[in-house]
Amino acid sequence: MIQVTQIKIPMDRVQKRVLPEDLKRGILTEPEKDLVFQATVKSLHIAPDTVHSFQVIRRSIDARKKQDIIFSYTVQLSCKGERKLCQGRGKTNVKKVMPRAEEKRSPKNRTHPPIVVGMGPAGLFAALELARKGCPPIVLERGSDVAARKKKVDAFWKGGALDPECNVQFGEGGAGTFSDGKLNTMVKDPTGRNRKVLECFVEHGAPEEILYLQKPHIGTDRLGTVVQSIREEILSLGGTVLFDTRLEELLIRDGKVTGIRCHSPEGEKEIACDAVILATGHSARDTFEQLREQGVTMQPKSFAVGVRMEHPQELIGRDQYGDAYQDLPTASYKLTHTTKEGRGVYSFCMCPGGQVVNASSEEGRLVVNGMSGYARDGANANSAIVVTVSPDDFGGTDVLAGMQFQRRLEEAAYRQGQGKIPVQQLGDFVKDRASTILGEVQPDLCGGYTLANVREVLPKNIGDAIAQSIPAFDRRLPGFGREDAIVSGVESRTSSPVRIVRDAQLQSNIKGLYPCGEGAGYAGGITSAAMDGLKVAEAVLHGVEQEHSTHK
Repeated sequence: MIQVTQIKIPMDRVQKRVLPEDLKRGILTEPEKDLVFQATVKSLHIAPDTVHSFQVIRRSIDARKKQDIIFSYTVQLSCKGERKLCQGRGKTNVKKVMPRAEEKRSPKNRTHPPIVVGMGPAGLFAALELARKGCPPIVLERGSDVAARKKKVDAFWKGGALDPECNVQFGEGGAGTFSDGKLNTMVKDPTGRNRKVLECFVEHGAPEEILYLQKPHIGTDRLGTVVQSIREEILSLGGTVLFDTRLEELLIRDGKVTGIRCHSPEGEKEIACDAVILATGHSARDTFEQLREQGVTMQPKSFAVGVRMEHPQELIGRDQYGDAYQDLPTASYKLTHTTKEGRGVYSFCMCPGGQVVNASSEEGRLVVNGMSGYARDGANANSAIVVTVSPDDFGGTDVLAGMQFQRRLEEAAYRQGQGKIPVQQLGDFVKDRASTILGEVQPDLCGGYTLANVREVLPKNIGDAIAQSIPAFDRRLPGFGREDAIVSGVESRTSSPVRIVRDAQLQSNIKGLYPCGEGAGYAGGITSAAMDGLKVAEAVLHGVEQEHSTHK
């Protein structure tokens, strides 16, 4: 099989063959596949009847020239003379690829089922892999199943009480359930785990276009059913899922895990095991504190904090695609800037046509996040605009100093908004003054909000860095710096404030404890967390030598 990149077709040619609604949604139809096939065989100078199989694996949009937008494709095919095609005529966009080999080894025999703590992407995919390989686990999730969880979150957004055990951060599917469902990742994938994750999502009801879009997403309105379907497969293969069940303590003897103590609706109980996959997510702060008390080795790590910004989606679309913005999938953006002081400021978790949500998980503390549905058809685009902070910024000798720094910001946001999301116009943020009115741009939020001065929530150097980045971002995206753009805060949960150290066998200093995913500091998003879940499950099943990259 060979892979060919940079198969380019002008957008107007695609438009002649594709229905407008399919083009808008990014769906790759048979007429478009035929266009790509013909362009591929032409570029390779081969006859169509010599091709045995053909698949489009990536489609992206090159809109650098707004009047001449190009669709660019990566394909894989098998055909006659593959070796000659890879070596001949100086082609640099053609290479040989090998199909992903499935694991053939049998899992180790275990006295007790492995335990997976957490049902976010890392925990879900670790549990699914274990179950599929004949080693069904026991899965603990401190929050509720996805249906009950959505009811609790909706009630909170409508003014009800926060449930510290089941909210936007905790519950089936993890924090990603209330997000855009973005599946792009910067993690290199020589093992094929990325593709395996995407294929699994499709098997469980995700839209097929996530297999080839450059920036795939599922949408919060579809993620729930996908997550539930994965859980049902785990159960069908003999796994056990315990909702509303919180890890209280690891049971350790002679430096090895022998079980766990957990709190469930039936009260406290102990479960024996010799392997625990710890996939709790980046907001399980009480778990971090317990691990520290039990001597699990952790390190502070850098993360990022800042605000959410909202702009009209039409503005972003016109900036990115010109007059063609209405015909193409909802536009996104990615922005970076380095201030004169050397601070890195960048956009993070951009949600086209989405909403800003109250994502709090602790009483008296407030944090925001972004969320989009599958259609991405909201009036506003929103993105976190954040600044990298390191242990030098949050200080102290405690390994959890970064977590305490996050808490202080969230307490300030709660006070600033009096329990509601604090909001202001960008012009007022830059001038460091509270907003008293809104302009043309209206907030699109889940949860109550109030006008305030979000700048006061942040340390001065962080607020100054964001304000200094706005002119640079406005040069990249004209209109980004409009004074009535919406700023809300605080965005403080971009990634885990700690890394739970693991060795070449992916175990912590406590043998049998496998730190996993975003909360453990080895991932940064749905796909990379799911990939890490697969990787750790393989280690539990068979043992594994550490690969070159163990984190993002």
